[in-house]
Amino acid sequence: MFSIEAAASSAYIVAALLFILALAGLSRHETAKVGNTFGIAGMTVALTATLALAIHHDIAPLGVALLIGATAIGAAIGLWRARIVEMTGMPELIALLHSFVGLAAVMVGWNGYLHAERHPNGIEADLLRADGLLGIHSAEVVIGIFIGAVTFTGSIVANLKLSARMKSAPLMLPGKNILNVGALVLFLGLTAWFVADPQLWLLIAVTALALLVGWHLVASIGGGDMPVVVSMLNSYSGWAAAASGFLLCNDLLIITGALVGSSGAYLSYIMCKAMNRSFISVIAGGFGLLAAPADDTDYGKHREITADSVAELLASADSVIITPGYGMAVAQAQHGVAELTRKLRERGVNVRFGIHPVAGRLPGHMNVLLAEAKVPYDIVLEMDEINDDFDNTSVVVVIGANDTVNPAAAEDPSSPIAGMPVLTVWEADNVIVFKRSMAAGYAGVQNPLFFRQNSAMLFGDARDRVDDILQALPSQHTATTRRLDDAQVRGELSVSTHD
Repeated sequence: MFSIEAAASSAYIVAALLFILALAGLSRHETAKVGNTFGIAGMTVALTATLALAIHHDIAPLGVALLIGATAIGAAIGLWRARIVEMTGMPELIALLHSFVGLAAVMVGWNGYLHAERHPNGIEADLLRADGLLGIHSAEVVIGIFIGAVTFTGSIVANLKLSARMKSAPLMLPGKNILNVGALVLFLGLTAWFVADPQLWLLIAVTALALLVGWHLVASIGGGDMPVVVSMLNSYSGWAAAASGFLLCNDLLIITGALVGSSGAYLSYIMCKAMNRSFISVIAGGFGLLAAPADDTDYGKHREITADSVAELLASADSVIITPGYGMAVAQAQHGVAELTRKLRERGVNVRFGIHPVAGRLPGHMNVLLAEAKVPYDIVLEMDEINDDFDNTSVVVVIGANDTVNPAAAEDPSSPIAGMPVLTVWEADNVIVFKRSMAAGYAGVQNPLFFRQNSAMLFGDARDRVDDILQALPSQHTATTRRLDDAQVRGELSVSTHD
């Protein structure tokens, strides 16, 4: 016999499978669009099933209208933001979306309290008590609110830092790690107290504590760790959703939350491994806090180069690797870089991209920017795929990257970034570094790459400099003629040597 509940449960299973397929699709450039479509389909199925259940359970017409209205408003805002956001603004948008998940978890937790613990002699409380689940429900309420509140304020701070409306430098309160640990111990104590005697003031205290912890946790993390922070908050939002699922007895929320929470946690692990750091060291503070106040090492003098000279060098190169960093995102130079790539490939130059796992302020940030600029997927390679090829490369172009191409990580055991896996760009014949100035990167340490004999600095805004190179790039006929002349000269020299 047909049952709305059974149909909704089946729909939730279908939605969960679609979300799993979405994650699988998003793991590769080539299938990312398909994965995104799976995610949209899964959410559509889930919302439709939820609305059908609401109508079936005779919820007041006003309630159904509010549900439909809220869904429509949320969809409209989401479409609007997705249309106007620049790819460079994706990190802060994602952080903001995480905050919404956290806030929703807080509201669900408070709703659970108001329906049960607030009325100990009410129907909800009596049913839970009869099943021996009232204590578990109280624990779910507190834990869900705590995780949600930490995610909410932490994501707000991340959004402010990523959008440069708040300083990216870590907040250094005295004994900040002790404060974090102390807050966690206090939370555990308040949770046990609330389970034993659920009182309103205890829940207020937990909510306020969690809001402060979330703010302090992210505020005390430096900008260099923002990729890890974003993936960490992604994980938190997932666990917050799972906690809401337990409270609402919604299997789909539990499954979806667990998927997001576990994938975010694993991504955080990958990010930490890419920086040769532990998750605890990230939580403990910002990247580079152990760096010396000043670096007195004499690296020599850096060498500057003009856009015209870079154009000549690129036009005569056999192979080029471009390693982008956050500077490319700030300058929004990805379209110029894509055009430069296209023109060089038309000349027969082997152009590829080397992407460090923590380049930019979001995992996959550079990949998204390059995909937006229509750079072919097959020439965008991860660090592990391309690191062995630098020593056979004519020219490496470093655009706005710093710590991810710092040879000190591999050669200086005393460096704060020692052991951090980096792109070994210095092994190429020539290295061109696009930078606004000689300032240190997020780690706060100088980069010896800038002073090497095979390195040259091209100062200024990355987009402007790329445009200059495009204008100065020799015509294809000129480049071809020069290559033929070079080949003829090499042939004459070979004959002369033979004679």
